[in-house]
Amino acid sequence: MIDISRFDLRPLTADMPLLPFCCADKDLNEFLTQDAKNYLEEMMAVTYVFIDPDKQQIAAYFSLLNDKVAYDPQSKGIWNRINRHIHNNKRRRSYPSVKVGRLAVGEEYANSGFGSIILDFIKREYAKGNRAGCRFITVDAYRDVTKFYEKNGFEYFTTLDILDSTRLMYFDLKNVKEQLKGN
Repeated sequence: MIDISRFDLRPLTADMPLLPFCCADKDLNEFLTQDAKNYLEEMMAVTYVFIDPDKQQIAAYFSLLNDKVAYDPQSKGIWNRINRHIHNNKRRRSYPSVKVGRLAVGEEYANSGFGSIILDFIKREYAKGNRAGCRFITVDAYRDVTKFYEKNGFEYFTTLDILDSTRLMYFDLKNVKEQLKGN
């Protein structure tokens, strides 16, 4: 497991020069170099970078944006499972969430546990901070990384997207909040 404390975590800013970054996915590389600052400028997503100060490169990054978990009549069973964990008088047709828009780990740092550490960091920050009411984390996971998200406690919203290139998944932050209370 990688020691994350040796990296500098910074929000990407419009004037920040981009240090080198390369992961195995061309789309994730292009998002960082071509789109992340545009999403920031348009107030659509905020990207955070982990900088390796020794190598002066970006080791990993993730972007976050607001989302919601909404009722889908085609997936009543899953919706019922979600609602079971919410008090009757608080049940709604949608719940606030944060979406992991992108999460990428550089090739040099791959298979080190960095991605799971990032997800744990996001979970803790949103569970303990909860500045604007956020119950879930969502992600449109590429099909080839759904096992990674499953391993990190995410569940599928539906089986209707099983043949799609991405699968909609969620994580209930209430679980982390309960764990933080115990510590």
